[in-house]
Amino acid sequence: MENQILFHIGPLAINDAVVTTWIIMALLALFSILANRRLRLQPGPLQTALEGSLGAIDDAVRAVLPEQADKVLPFLTTLWLFLIVANLSGVIPGVHAPTGHLSTTAALAILVFLSVHWFGIRSEGLKSYLGHYLRPTPLLLPFHIISEITRTVALAVRLFGNIMSLEMAALLILLVAGFLAPVPILMLHIIEALVQAYIFGMLALIYIAGAMQSHQLQRQREKE
Repeated sequence: MENQILFHIGPLAINDAVVTTWIIMALLALFSILANRRLRLQPGPLQTALEGSLGAIDDAVRAVLPEQADKVLPFLTTLWLFLIVANLSGVIPGVHAPTGHLSTTAALAILVFLSVHWFGIRSEGLKSYLGHYLRPTPLLLPFHIISEITRTVALAVRLFGNIMSLEMAALLILLVAGFLAPVPILMLHIIEALVQAYIFGMLALIYIAGAMQSHQLQRQREKE
């Protein structure tokens, strides 16, 4: 999908995907501030929905990383919320989901890549964490590095390809069928957007969990 350049900040060209991303970030930040100010002991419908969503994310994180879930929960919750809103923004007429642009998904994949190493080093220590790239033999170091790069690229391309193809398929169906099938298309878009957000977030969680538990898993293997 072609990026539309809206304006420039010095030498930087700002396209529609960047502007939409900024708007989503601002709306999520504003919504979080307002929601926190209206917390009650007797929750209303909105607070109940928010607590239920947060509880579902917490359960998913603790199922994979039970002992250190609190460390990664804020990051993964923010990532999941952004992905859901960004993917669903394509439902709005005239708005293209920023995750349908490779630049956005590449930025998200790089963020996950950096977070994996950040949480891994904080959990295991720098020396121990870097040491797992040399196990079980230093000869595997190049393969570990290639694996890190390829899975980051795959993470970016998978989300970009699915969201872009979803929007293109919806556009083609609307051109052929007109407005005879808007509701099924809308429902398909919503379901696929939620599924892709879930998959991206779960892969990020699995990668982070693997980094944080690398030394522990190695010790278990040595005992066995």
